[in-house]
Amino acid sequence: MPKHCLLALILLCILAQSKGQYYLRGEVRDEKGRYLEGARITIFSKGTYPFTSGSSGTFGIPSSSLNDTIFVYYDGFEPFKKAIDPRLYQVITLKMMPAMANLLKNKLTSRTKDFTTENRSAFTGFGESYSTLVENDFIEAETYPETGFSLNIDRASYSNIRRFLNNEMTVPTDAVRIEELLNYFDLRGKNKKIDEHKFLCQSTLTSCPWNLDNQLLFLQLQAPKVNLDTLPPSNLVFLIDVSGSMDKPNRLPMLQAAFKLFTENLRAKDTITIVTYGGGVHIPLLPTSGADKEKIFDVIDSLYADGDTPGENAIRTAYDMAKHSFIKNGNNRIILATDGDFNVGQTSERDLDELVSYQRQSGIYLTCLGVGMGNYKDSKLETLAKKGNGNFAYLDNIQEAEKVLIQEFTKTIYAVANDAYAAVNFNREVVKEYRLIGFDNKADAINDSTSEIEGGEVGSGHNMMAVFELVPNTANKDSLNKTLATIKLQYRLPKQDHYTYQDFTLPYQSIAFENADSCYRFATAITMFGSILKHSKFSKYFKLDDVLSIANSSADPNSRVQQEFISLVQKASKVYGYKKKKRRFFFE
Repeated sequence: MPKHCLLALILLCILAQSKGQYYLRGEVRDEKGRYLEGARITIFSKGTYPFTSGSSGTFGIPSSSLNDTIFVYYDGFEPFKKAIDPRLYQVITLKMMPAMANLLKNKLTSRTKDFTTENRSAFTGFGESYSTLVENDFIEAETYPETGFSLNIDRASYSNIRRFLNNEMTVPTDAVRIEELLNYFDLRGKNKKIDEHKFLCQSTLTSCPWNLDNQLLFLQLQAPKVNLDTLPPSNLVFLIDVSGSMDKPNRLPMLQAAFKLFTENLRAKDTITIVTYGGGVHIPLLPTSGADKEKIFDVIDSLYADGDTPGENAIRTAYDMAKHSFIKNGNNRIILATDGDFNVGQTSERDLDELVSYQRQSGIYLTCLGVGMGNYKDSKLETLAKKGNGNFAYLDNIQEAEKVLIQEFTKTIYAVANDAYAAVNFNREVVKEYRLIGFDNKADAINDSTSEIEGGEVGSGHNMMAVFELVPNTANKDSLNKTLATIKLQYRLPKQDHYTYQDFTLPYQSIAFENADSCYRFATAITMFGSILKHSKFSKYFKLDDVLSIANSSADPNSRVQQEFISLVQKASKVYGYKKKKRRFFFE
């Protein structure tokens, strides 16, 4: 080989080696110094080839240029661009977008416009974690006529109460959410109308059984119902806790039976992935068609409980898998089943709040299913579900699993509205005071002046009830043909950013409580029961015997869940040691 050719070859080798002689290292954080895992990174010298930051926010990228430019993207944060020297360690701080900052604020379940409430003492109950709640009080309609509440389909409170009473234990007061008790039952009564495209509203005004000077307003909102023949394909990730604490008959074995029942409803166009966590995070089932049921069953049957609970990494992995199989215009959802005992990684409610909030904009919903007793962390699952734009339920037996995953399949899995919120504006001419029963807020959210209302996710065909106790305005004797209140309902349709609005007008037409439809009288029994278990100051006018009397006279004899409610009231009488007293209801 001629010398000049050999020299040229040596020069080319030197140049080729010099192309990759730099190695860019660094880390990505938010403004509070927290590491951001999964940030998408590109550098100019590598073109559009993407890199991602690791679990501690760090990255290492080969660079072929002494003068390079880095680009960093992370959902919910402003894009970052900077000219860099690849020889220097880079600490990159991303600035949160306003929309993401809003997601991380304390959220309210209900809110009265322009009204503030004093701080209340905290409560912690029975070794289990529940959100400290502050009960709504009476509000003067003259000064504060407008109040509102979030729509959601959470119904875990009833199952929680059932498991405590079935174990002959008193119920932690903050485990009682009256709106969730009402949500548990189908209380549409004679009104069975549904609509595929809009919400329906129905109201009933009755006398108040514990105070004839007051009235009860029952407000029902019926969500649109998706046609089963037109349901979009689903991309579902079963995220199943298989840690050591799940090794009990009413935990992992029950979940295995429940998920097999659930799988029976899946179609060929549905995709299923299974992620487990216990002593590590595993993916025993990669994305699989819902038609391949035997394969799914085999994987579910093979699960066993062991190890610690790395919930943080498991959640991240589940979102990664859901994104990998994401179906545009489909139903993309993670179903997390756990006793809530996260003990590895981020474990506080605030950490989990932020972890899931970062994922909310991905279009992936999060359904949480709680199981177990003793270390079941209700408040953590509530945080995860709400921040994940989803819903949660508690499964204490296989019948409850069938109810949530089979009978209420579309309500649980298919959302028809996001960020749903109803604002009620009372007519001050006919209402002097009002109180919203249930929809209580966390104490820290009330005390935070930046807190905002958090609308709920509503499932297909779900019927939601709210109950108000009203003090009529006796100064106005002529209330006939007047409007009781107006309602403005706002929500976002799935896959849409703008709000849809519906307006309703409620007439002032009061009837005697004993003449009301049985569904409203049964709802009253539920409301009273929840108030007693919460030790509400408003429950001093009635006892469990009164609850039982109304429930017996209004329950559907053919409804298993309504008859079960009666048995729970009877168990509560024994647990709380109430002696039978003469009924003192005003309508008797």
